[in-house]
This record gives sequence, C-alpha cells and structure tokens, in this order.
Amino acid sequence: MSIIVLGTVALDTVKTPAGLRRNILGGSAAHFSMAARFFTSVNLVAVVGEDFPKRHIDFLKKKGIILTSLIKGKGKTFRWEGEYHGDLNSALTLNTELGVLSAFRPTITPEQKSIGYIFLANVDPDLQRNLLSKINRPKLVGLDSMNFWIKHKKHSLLRLMKMVNIFVANDAEARDLSGEMNLVKAARALRSFGPQMVLIKKGEHGVLFYCDKFIFSFPAYPVEKVIDPTGAGDSFAGGFMGYLVREKRIDKNTLKRAVAYGTVIASFNVEGFGLNRVAGLSFREIQARFKRFQRMVTL
Repeated sequence: MSIIVLGTVALDTVKTPAGLRRNILGGSAAHFSMAARFFTSVNLVAVVGEDFPKRHIDFLKKKGIILTSLIKGKGKTFRWEGEYHGDLNSALTLNTELGVLSAFRPTITPEQKSIGYIFLANVDPDLQRNLLSKINRPKLVGLDSMNFWIKHKKHSLLRLMKMVNIFVANDAEARDLSGEMNLVKAARALRSFGPQMVLIKKGEHGVLFYCDKFIFSFPAYPVEKVIDPTGAGDSFAGGFMGYLVREKRIDKNTLKRAVAYGTVIASFNVEGFGLNRVAGLSFREIQARFKRFQRMVTL
C-alpha cells in the first residue's frame, strides 16, 4: 500500500534556544513523508525552485520517498524563517517567501491517480482540492491547514472539509475555525463541517481525537530537551496516517495505536533541527519508545 501527500518542501531558517540553522530542508510534505515512510511507501507531491539543493533531492530519495511528482519550477524555493521562545509551543514567523509555490499546480502520474490514501498537508486549500479532484476513488483522505488559510480562504477550506474523512488542526486553529474555546465543543463543531474524524493537536499537552462514536485524548510523550518543534505536527500526521494505511482498517483500537505512533514519532522530531532526528531513526527505536508510551497510557 502507499499514500500520496501534497504539501510544501521548503528551505527553513529556524532559531531556538538550542541554536540557529539556516536553509535546512523542511516543509509540511517533507516532515510528513519522513514519518509515514516507516509504515508505507510515500508519494510526495510538491514544487521546489531552481535554487533547491540537489543533495536534498538525493537525501529524500535515499530515504525511500517517491519523488515522481516533485517538480522543479522557475524561480525560488518556498522559504520560511521562524523563531521560538519560552515554552517553544509556537513559532514567531519572521519571514515567508512563497517563490514557486505561488504558481504551483499539482500534477500526478496515471498510476498515482489510483492511490486511495491521501493526505493534504498544509498548503492553499484550492491546491488541496485540485489534487483531490485528480484521484479516481479515494478511500481515506486526511486534511491539515493553518490559521493563514482559515483567515484568508475560509470558504475554500470549509468546502474542502466536506470532501475529507479526517481533519487535523492544532488547538489555536481548531478554536479559530470553529469559534469554540472548549476543545471538545470545537471538535464537535469541526465534525459538523464534514470530516468523520477530528484530531486536535495540543503541543506538549498531547492530542484529542473525536468522532461520533467515541472520543479519547493522549498526552504527549515527555521529552526532556526540545531542540526544534518545527514539523512536529506534520510528523504526527505522518505517523498517524502511515499506520492506518499499513493496517488497512479503521476501528477504535487501530485509531488509538495510530495516534500513539504519531505521538511517538513527533516526540523524536523535536529532539533535533529540521528532519535530522526522524531521518536518522530506526523502526526499532520507534517500537521501543512506543512500548514505553503504551505503559504510560495503558493502551
């Protein structure tokens, strides 16, 4: 089985109390792919610019990511610059350069059109809907977004939410889109917009899962030294969706384990800058931490 992820592949400049890294490989699709690859093959759909280093392409290929639909556009690669302070739960965005992303239209191969598992990582909701329209028979579609699209393209996002199975948001985004401060009420409101399942990420406080039949919440895996939180939410989504694709079923126990795997991989993500920590992981390390997490939450 395999999954398609649409999102960004970026060059990030990140400053945290642990240091500064310039022009490192990042982006929602890159972080998602690095996590999901432990469970399934990943087809990455994105655009980079003429300035994108070849070593990053080689790196992604070496990790098994399928780059057939990663295209190179004329112009500069999408760049993001951010800084973290205090509890590191949110970044202060210092600069964003859309570059080739502003004219991007996703394209996929005829074979990829038959892939039923899709994740629409953070990018313009019109691009997300454009890709989804190319899929022949989607089986399971996950969707992520951010406050920028909630503010500037809310109508497009709400239209898209009627077409997906799973919606993933952080707590601020969930409150903003739903208009509810209580996260359970927010999850219920988001469910009413269309998706059958809602996951609300709460940073160091874990994740809330909501559907009509049941609700549950897990804590975050305790990490003593957080280096860089960038991409933790995308890593969570990659672990969560990747596990569901591997298992090929949706039930309460499978969903709980998927959330647990996503939580565990996200906990590794924050222990290094960019993709470094997750890229260097072995599945044995993931399993060992998963078992410790099992004991913590009595899965």
